[in-house]
Amino acid sequence: MADDFAKAVDDGLRLSKRLYFGKDRAVTAPRSPAPMERAPAAGEAALLLLPASPMVYAVIPDPTVVDNPDIPSYQPHVHGRCDPPALIPLQMNGIEVEADCQLDAAVVRVSGSWRVHCVMGSKCCDCRVAIPMGEQGSVLGLEVKVSKRSYVTQIVAVEDKKDIDKAARAEDGGYLKPHIFTLRIPRVDGGSNISVKVCWSQKLSYCNGQFTLSVPFSFPEYVTPAGKKISKKEKIQVNVDSGTGSEVLCKTTSHPLKEVKRHVGKLAFLYESEVLTWSKTDLNFSYTVSPATMLGSVLLQSPSIHDFDQREMFCLYLLPGNQQNRKVFRKDVVFVVDISGSMKGKLLVDAKSALSTALRKLDPEDSFSILAFNSDVYQHSTSMVLATSEAIEAAIEWIDNNFIADGGTNILQPLNKALDILSDCQGSIPTILLVTDGTVEDEKHICDVMKSRIKKGGSLCPRIFTFGIGTYCNHHFLRMLAIIGRGQYDAAYDVGSVELRMESLFAKVTSIVLADIVIDLLDDLEVEMCPSRLPDLSLASPLAVFGRYNGKFPDHLQVKGISADWSTHVIDLKILRAKDILLDRVHTALLILFQFCNFS
Repeated sequence: MADDFAKAVDDGLRLSKRLYFGKDRAVTAPRSPAPMERAPAAGEAALLLLPASPMVYAVIPDPTVVDNPDIPSYQPHVHGRCDPPALIPLQMNGIEVEADCQLDAAVVRVSGSWRVHCVMGSKCCDCRVAIPMGEQGSVLGLEVKVSKRSYVTQIVAVEDKKDIDKAARAEDGGYLKPHIFTLRIPRVDGGSNISVKVCWSQKLSYCNGQFTLSVPFSFPEYVTPAGKKISKKEKIQVNVDSGTGSEVLCKTTSHPLKEVKRHVGKLAFLYESEVLTWSKTDLNFSYTVSPATMLGSVLLQSPSIHDFDQREMFCLYLLPGNQQNRKVFRKDVVFVVDISGSMKGKLLVDAKSALSTALRKLDPEDSFSILAFNSDVYQHSTSMVLATSEAIEAAIEWIDNNFIADGGTNILQPLNKALDILSDCQGSIPTILLVTDGTVEDEKHICDVMKSRIKKGGSLCPRIFTFGIGTYCNHHFLRMLAIIGRGQYDAAYDVGSVELRMESLFAKVTSIVLADIVIDLLDDLEVEMCPSRLPDLSLASPLAVFGRYNGKFPDHLQVKGISADWSTHVIDLKILRAKDILLDRVHTALLILFQFCNFS
């Protein structure tokens, strides 16, 4: 689908050469490489034509309608039609972005204006809005205004056959890629202006105590309006609320942002300028929350009147701090990797590479084992092996020789074997890392078996981390399995992101600093939260838990856990009323997961 989209944009850029803008300039396609430059490969060229910023395209099935609506010019007749339709990127008149960084997520709002500069004034065409988002982005709403019409997205629960008519059809919109949302706007007149407002939530990346916001904001040259005198204004506003009441320090920024507000735990920055050409770099903004030690807070909020669940909301939030020399738990890890037929090709190559990298990041006192599975199970060893350099190199050689994609997908058998291998581990956090791209028919049975076996293992039972690959994988099942195993879940929907996402998940496995976390003093409160058993806290990411409750929330709250030196660690939580943070928007994924767990 993405390749078809890129091909349609390439066709549209060729068509746009028909446009004439008087003494200004024509819309130019991407420059041709110099003779000494390497021509991009087919995959790279397609990637360059996918939207790297909010974009709007004219959908052109009939090339004869392509012309400047202000200055009609002689156009040689074009025979035939574009099948599939070409996509001409529209010129952009203005762009504004406002990002609210709250806890470990951000709510991003983008407002922009585009003009249908490529269709005769007497003709019309459909237009296609494309919104690329940051990490784990989720669209919250989109509004489009054109001429005297407006369009607004709405989430519809398809519970009845009559509700199906309300749902968007595939041709009207959807996800071009997991991080690119598109929407079709029908019958827009040539020369019209299109106003788009979109809001989405996304995760902030976290590394070494530093949060980073990354928003796609790199515009190609050919969306710059042709007229030199046309005002081109871009505006960026970034607001930060740590949710902890602790000092926030700005570290780096990609654009010339100026600080406009500073309060305890809060910052605001603004950039606003008339420009000759639009931004060529994505918006990147990083900051730290000052405490070097573990820190926690609980944010309370009442539901909106439109929320079907009228219980009070809370979000428990734990920060690991930025002490890089803090001791982490010793690891005993069993890698359970899918080598079924669907993993053939680059998927398996990247999974092998990521697994080799993960093995080399183990400390010598750690231990590991590897299980490859399809319809059968292939064991690297029947017991745990110390992670010496010799053992790791031997394991990588075993991976190269035995990871051959073939057969079906049987997940329960290797999971049971992994639990058997880990049954004698002591003085560590025993962990299973499951990697798969497939679906199975016995998901509920697998979850029930794992829940029963893990329950018998006590508080420091084996953790289950899950990693899903591709869009056909049963990601809900993997989420539930991770919740049961007090681990975490991640996914790579694109083939090219497998290594990066797997390494990110493994960083959480190898940097646990607080385990067996429990919340104190909630016995007298009717509480429901997800996950119901808290995952461990690692240096690689904060921990956020969403919940609902009835009754009066206590004024004081503590969480207790086991540190890597096996002592009990207590964190006093700040109880804060979330006045400026919309919990249901900041943690959309947590809210959906909470509802999913309740209905499962």
